[in-house]
Amino acid sequence: QLNMAKKKEAFLKEFKEGPLQFKPTYKFDLYSEVYDTSEKKRKPAWTDRILWKVKNLCEVASKEGKFPEEENPISITLNNYVSHMSYGISDHKPVTGTFKLEMKPLVSDPLVMLNPEGEWSAEHDVLIRYSAVPEFPSSAWDWIGLFQVTFRHVKDYVTYAWVEDDEISSNRDSKQVYMSASEIPKMGEFLLCYYSNNLQSIVGISEPFQV
Repeated sequence: QLNMAKKKEAFLKEFKEGPLQFKPTYKFDLYSEVYDTSEKKRKPAWTDRILWKVKNLCEVASKEGKFPEEENPISITLNNYVSHMSYGISDHKPVTGTFKLEMKPLVSDPLVMLNPEGEWSAEHDVLIRYSAVPEFPSSAWDWIGLFQVTFRHVKDYVTYAWVEDDEISSNRDSKQVYMSASEIPKMGEFLLCYYSNNLQSIVGISEPFQV
């Protein structure tokens, strides 16, 4: 039924779906994995589905000849598409999909370059040196965070330093800030991220390093 609708309805044609590699998810007797045994004996069906479409401004612009197709900033990949048969409170079984979303950066080069200085250890205060491009709109509310390399959100920082309050030196080419030893983890692999308050985003990331 869905495939038939996709052929007829224009708005559905651009939607994608992963392969149906799981059993029909409807209709079950409650609290069981047994298909409908009621008088109606409904035919099993893949009723619960996940479709996706990326509405991309660059795709629209490309059709109008403004941008080449390769400038698409968003791509999406389906990692898995599965049903969960253990759930029994409904006559449907839930379906989930996990996606990988990739977006090209808005700028090709980082606005801020930053590096840890010297040996990093929880036994002493540590130093960070950074430099920004001339047009970078810095703010007194900017900060540099210490993150585990596996961080997934800007709030996942282990600790941070304010770029102005914790500054200890400055020249035309770069600035230096410190982080307190009391906040440094004893060991692990980390990286530094510069957060811009004006841009509300991370605008520089260091190479990973060991503590």
